[in-house]
Amino acid sequence: MQPSQVKTADDARRIVRERNLSHVKVGVFDADGILRGKYLHKDKFFSALDGGMGFCDVVLGWDMNDQLYDNVTYTGWHTAYPDAPVRILPDTCRDLPFENTLFFLGEFSDKAEPICPRGVLRNVLARADRMGFEVYFAVEYEFFVFDETPHSIRAKRYKDLKPLSPGFFGYSVLRNSVHAEFYQDLMNTLGAMDIPVEGLHTETGAGVLEAAIQVSSGIVSADRAALFKTFTKVICQRRNLLASFMAKWSKDWPGCGGHIHVSLQKKGKKGVTSAFHDGKAPHRMSETMRQFVAGQQALMPELLAMVAPTVNSFRRLIPGFWAPTSATWGVENRTTALRVIPGSAKSQRVEYRVAAADGNPYLACAAAIGSGLWGIENKLKLGEPVEGNSYEKKHPAKLDLPRTLMEASDRLKGSKAARSLFGDDFVDHYAASRNWEEREFRKAITDWELDRYFEII
Repeated sequence: MQPSQVKTADDARRIVRERNLSHVKVGVFDADGILRGKYLHKDKFFSALDGGMGFCDVVLGWDMNDQLYDNVTYTGWHTAYPDAPVRILPDTCRDLPFENTLFFLGEFSDKAEPICPRGVLRNVLARADRMGFEVYFAVEYEFFVFDETPHSIRAKRYKDLKPLSPGFFGYSVLRNSVHAEFYQDLMNTLGAMDIPVEGLHTETGAGVLEAAIQVSSGIVSADRAALFKTFTKVICQRRNLLASFMAKWSKDWPGCGGHIHVSLQKKGKKGVTSAFHDGKAPHRMSETMRQFVAGQQALMPELLAMVAPTVNSFRRLIPGFWAPTSATWGVENRTTALRVIPGSAKSQRVEYRVAAADGNPYLACAAAIGSGLWGIENKLKLGEPVEGNSYEKKHPAKLDLPRTLMEASDRLKGSKAARSLFGDDFVDHYAASRNWEEREFRKAITDWELDRYFEII
């Protein structure tokens, strides 16, 4: 039996028995998109398939550095950090080629479900289904690869790091041929894990790559994106390399995007047809697509914390570095936040370019898709596209994006649209977690401050 054939709890038991496994690995994603998991004995796993399992809810109450939030109500010292219920998802079964075992995703349930990132996206996709749409989407990631290890980057204090390859070599056949074994290992291992890479090439920058994950419908796309980030890091570190999805690791190099390509298909009596494509309309954009893009544009400033979730995310959103600075849209325009890509009924789509590589793909996709659905529900009108260099143009103030994580967090917390799309529990909890993230940053004394003030002031 192959992992792709696993659909039910009985299927999961069967494949574990067929492979004579003593243990399997299970994992859940937290608010920051970090995969938290453990090995389970097969007997415990079989029981969890029916009744669920407990997972300490501290993973919903701490940051990426395992530091406890002091401003959330769902969990904390006041609740004594009990176990939160997690349901195992049999149809997420995957091979772990280098561990000779199987991996299964879980998601939080019961009282934890409203703040579970995967659950938030699942609810958005259910909303689309009720509206008669099927959502197709895919994420493409830019990330830097270094000839370093987790120990060496700390020993060097993140300075003078050695990239996998030097120089600005965008789309370089030279570079990917020299490092062919690494490229093949990455693509083959991810492919064996049902994370198909549609395209992989060098970007412009030392050691930076871009990978496009194959499009699919539903939450499978987000599962693949989230697992791509984790296991790309695993594959690299097993080769004594290190991959970073940090939004902007150096002022000297471009930032890393996590662009989301989205299209809607309409379900009807005659089957599934494109909801975005109209061959007779300008740019082949249907009225539904225009409303969808209008919703993305209108809510982008309010939802930015869901797609730019770290202090560092905002280092990337500066003019001239292939990242948008305001909620603009254009046709085949990479200087805007939303890039409409005209094509056939199969390929017509919008690229949500504001998203950074450091984002939680479940939440970034929930924002990109949910805001578009909101635009359709409210029949929003779309203005004219930006032509030419968006950075050089003056845009209406309502399109300005928040400039800091704290500002973005406050905008999210005060957003009525966000609350209607994602629920009060999620908005309050997640906004508090971003508030915490910026407060942690403000405790730090940076090298820039020491260099600037220590002696002279």
